[in-house]
Formats: sequence, structure tokens, C-alpha cells
Amino acid sequence: MRQPSRLLSIWIQEFLSNVASRRPAFIALHLQEVGGKTYDKSMEYVQEFIKNLCESAELADYNRIRVYLDEDYNSAEHFTALGNLYFAIRTIDSLQMWNFLTHEWESVEGKNIHTGNIESVASKEKAKFPQQFFPECKWSRKGFLRTRWSLNGTVFDLVNIHLFHDASNLAACEEYPSVYCKSRRRALVHTLERFHQDSVNQTVPYFVFGDFNFRCDTEGVIKKLTEDLTMHRVPNPKNDSTKVQYRDSDGSNVLTVGKKEFNHHNQSTFKESWLRQYDRELDSLRSILHEYPITFPPSYPYEEDPGQPGSYMSTRCPAWCDRILISPAARKIIDEREHCKTGGMPAATTTPTMAKSTYGIMGEVVCMGDHKPVFLHLRIKTSQGTQREISADELRARLQEYDDLNARISDEPSRNSGLILKTHYVQITPSQSQDSSGSGSVSDEACFGRSVAAGAAATVGLDDPGVPVDDGDTVFYHQHHNDATGAVGSVSGSACSSMIFRETTV
Repeated sequence: MRQPSRLLSIWIQEFLSNVASRRPAFIALHLQEVGGKTYDKSMEYVQEFIKNLCESAELADYNRIRVYLDEDYNSAEHFTALGNLYFAIRTIDSLQMWNFLTHEWESVEGKNIHTGNIESVASKEKAKFPQQFFPECKWSRKGFLRTRWSLNGTVFDLVNIHLFHDASNLAACEEYPSVYCKSRRRALVHTLERFHQDSVNQTVPYFVFGDFNFRCDTEGVIKKLTEDLTMHRVPNPKNDSTKVQYRDSDGSNVLTVGKKEFNHHNQSTFKESWLRQYDRELDSLRSILHEYPITFPPSYPYEEDPGQPGSYMSTRCPAWCDRILISPAARKIIDEREHCKTGGMPAATTTPTMAKSTYGIMGEVVCMGDHKPVFLHLRIKTSQGTQREISADELRARLQEYDDLNARISDEPSRNSGLILKTHYVQITPSQSQDSSGSGSVSDEACFGRSVAAGAAATVGLDDPGVPVDDGDTVFYHQHHNDATGAVGSVSGSACSSMIFRETTV
């Protein structure tokens, strides 16, 4: 948030309102650009943000807190400006975190807040992307921060990630995939391969949520918007940057595209369904990363004016930058069945209280910065142990199969006519584990809110955390943007309702 003193209270109020309405058992809040663009001057607001959350009435029952804030901005080699915040309700029976140094589980009790230089903190893994991965090799605050959890017998990783942005609209629209898109894919695949090749910590189911900076096919969007318009180049005498204007038959300007300008005369058009076909950046990764269907408008770039909570800035083509992605093994610990809350009533009188997984944005009618928080609400099976993840070789094979398919498509004569290639990808869905019909193996619903997913077993209801009225807990994962391995356990009848979010600069 570029106006932290003005927007901080609005953001916290909206976030806590969502927590209160869902009553989750576990909250994961992932932040990027901690402190904002001027982090050296804004860190005081970060401390205020943490204090307000930890002391809020809505989080009074969350007695186990872990906070990781990478704030050492003087270390160019390590600084990522990432922040991971986790809140666990007191009724969760078993909660452990993985120690990446000793490779052992540690019980989670009380409140630990790690700020400043957190390189030596063993309960997290953090890395900045190699400098050669950055477009034009300009090193900036981009990387990942991972934690590992065992929540009532189900093991998973929660990964906060921040990928590269589009530095220039003009460069982004030269071709698709753009140079920035290729850099993002390279860094993301590098991160996933690192997890899958980790022979010491092993690979467990993971949820990746953060600011992926995924952008729409800018070249395709411009072609769509300017089908009946005339292009005019407008040189800027003060510098080498040239703007491009697209005008109608009356000479009126409809669209202007510059290095940091993307100004359409009707910004509301970007909230219409036609734009979804140009959200293509995840296509090459869909065989290794699952995402729930997107039914919400682009999460970026919104005006940071409280008086214009639903308006986009005229700087970039609106896009779904903020995502919640799920590994193949993590899909197996998610239960999609609807859940009924008994509340002590006979089973015949129960009514559904939670729908299947919901993926959306938060703060549609209030200003929450230039990124809207994205949430995934679902329920996670518990007592699952460590589900087997696909191997590093299988990961590479799935990625290669996509590349080979598109190479064949590109070689077809009918495709060499200047038309925009539509989405093509190989969808390889891992076989789902089957619930046994005897032995007490039952799957329950999981609920995630905007950013990441996780599961926990408990008997806490959604409305009253102290009354055992349901067979599952609510887990709430939230991501905010500011810009154990063990034997596979038997499936229990318990599940965890979870929520995940992703959002804007604090």
C-alpha cells in the first residue's frame, strides 16, 4: 500500500471481518513487499500491522502464532521483503512445524515473531532467485519463503512466492510469451524443481500462493481491443519512450499504450468475461499445478483511492496476478464433498452449512491497495500423514510434454498465418487415492480462503470454537501483497476447513 496510514485500518477491518464470518481454525497470511516500495521508511507501519492483528478481538482465540518478516533491506543478497503470518486456534489438538536445519518436527506453542534478519531461523526456508533469472539482470526483491506443517496428522508445505513484474507494457506486447513471462516461468519451475529434488527434507504436498505477477497476453488483448481502430505512434521528445495510441474513425483516442501506461477509455471492460481467454500464463504449468476456476475480476491494478474501490489504474492491463496453486499430492488431501453441521441435532435434520471450495477476491467494495486479496476456501482431510508427491523426473516429463505439444502445433502450416495461438496444454491429472469402504477411511470437506491450503483434524465447529459441533476445523490461509516426512497415515473421518488469501503492500 502506498498510503499505509490511510489504508491500513481499512485493510485490517475487511480482513478481520472475513475471519469472523468464517471462524477458521488456522490462518495463513502471506505478504509480499513488506513495508511497501519505500520499505526503509515504512517498516513502522509493518509493526503496527502485526500488533493490530495479534491484539484484535477476532483473533483472541488464536493462541499459537508464528510470524516471519524478511526486513533486512541492507542485505541485497538475501532481502526478499516477504512475510508469512500464521494463526492457529486453541482447539487444534496437534500442531507441529518442520525444522529445516535439524530435519525434525517441533511442537508449536505460544507466539514467536521473527523480524529483521531471519536467515538463521530454522523453521523456514527462504531464498532469493539467482540474479541471472531477473529480466535484464536487475536484482530486486523476488524469491520464496516456505514453511512446513503437520496439522492434526496431515503434512503440507505453505510457500509464499513473488515473481517478476512486467517492466514495460511496450516490451510485453511485442510477442507472447513475453520476455517477462518467460522469466517468471523459469523462476517458478526452478523453485518447484528445488522442492522435488530435496532429498534431505523430502517432498510433501504443497500450496503455493503469492504474487505470481501473471499477466494477460498483452499482445492478444491489444489486438482484441483495437480491431477497428487506427494506430498512431506518439513520440516523447523528453525521452526515448514512445506511446502508441489507437483511435476510432472520428479521431477519438480509445486506447493508449506506453511503457507504464495502459489507458482504455472504458476501464470497466476489463471486468467482462472476454478477458479470461487471454489469461494464459499458467497453461504451461497446469499438469503440475492445479488452480480452482477463476470467476472473479482481475486482482490488479486497483486505484489506491478509498473513493474508487473498484476502479483500475491506467498503468497496466488488468490481470490475475495473485493466485493460489496446488501441487498434485496436495489435491489428494482436499475433500470436495459438501459438509453438514449437526449442532447436536439428529442427522436427518442437518442442513448444508459449507459449500464446496470457493475461490474469489476480498474487498470488492472497499479499497485494499493496488492488489485485491484473493482467497480459496476449502476443507482438508486430516490424519493423512505425508502423501507422496510426484518425482522430480515426473515433474520434468510433464513440463516437457507441454513444450513438445506446442512445438508441434507451431510447426503446423495452418498455424503460420499470423493468428494468435489459442491455449494448448497437456492436462495430466494424477490418479486420486480411493477411500476404502471399511476401515474408517472417510474424506471430509476442506475450505480455503485466498492464498494457500492446509488441513487439520479437530472437532471444532465453525461458529463456536469451544463447542464440538462438527467433525472438522476451519483453516484460514490468507495471502497479502504489498506492490516430515512420515508414513502415509490412514484417512480419518476428520477434516479441516481452510482458508487462504493473497493481496497488497502493507
